Amino acid sequence: MPQAHVEAPVAGSVLLAGVLIKLGSYGFIRYTLPILPEASEYYAPLVLTLGAIAVIYASLTTLRQTDLKRIIAYSSVSHMGVVMLAIFTLTIEGIEGSIYLQMAHGVVSSALFIVVTILYDRHHTRIVKYYRGVTVTMPIFSTIFLYFTLANIAVPLSCNFIGEFISLLATFETNTFIAILGSTGMVLSACYSLFLYNRVCFGRFSVYLRNSRDINRREFYVLLPLIFLTLFLGIYPDIILDTLHPGVVHILEVVHR
Repeated sequence: MPQAHVEAPVAGSVLLAGVLIKLGSYGFIRYTLPILPEASEYYAPLVLTLGAIAVIYASLTTLRQTDLKRIIAYSSVSHMGVVMLAIFTLTIEGIEGSIYLQMAHGVVSSALFIVVTILYDRHHTRIVKYYRGVTVTMPIFSTIFLYFTLANIAVPLSCNFIGEFISLLATFETNTFIAILGSTGMVLSACYSLFLYNRVCFGRFSVYLRNSRDINRREFYVLLPLIFLTLFLGIYPDIILDTLHPGVVHILEVVHR
């Protein structure tokens, strides 16, 4: 999946981040839990362990990447680990939090892929070491990049914060040790996200960046709905959670029947 992100054009990366990477978790919620409820309960501790390992391993792998797209792609894998933790708590809060986090990740991760593509269109490289001091010539871009970087870290008032908070809270109530391991993913997420932003936007302007113009209106209007959704869903999560609740209750009734 990370390699597919790297090779795909921006439209493919957005579809991968917003839809395709969610198909596995959708299959667990829609098919595995209702069809195999006893097996889901029996193997839940194993899946929680694998999910915690996935969060930490994917985050550590992200820290050593040098490609802009690859960093965002591996961070997506880490977020999906949190989703798996939440699903296999087999609680209402966990499943609702996992679905909400998937929706939030689809918005924020897609926006980050668009942001990275804007850089690539201007400088024709995705290698992090060639970027430095972009804020000097692209202040609007840098502001939007910071906004989505903070949302990817799951700071309060962002949609990712709601999804990760509910997911980790449900995991904590089910298995405290696994929740602590999963929470380290948020710390590591801050490490690689802030490192990437600091490397690209701050410092002395790089001599490799020849055509460093700020974003145009078309690019801004593409990102504007995602900016709005990120903030709106972070302030009013009940719009989504109230809609999810009846369906999640029905699925858990089947599982615990």
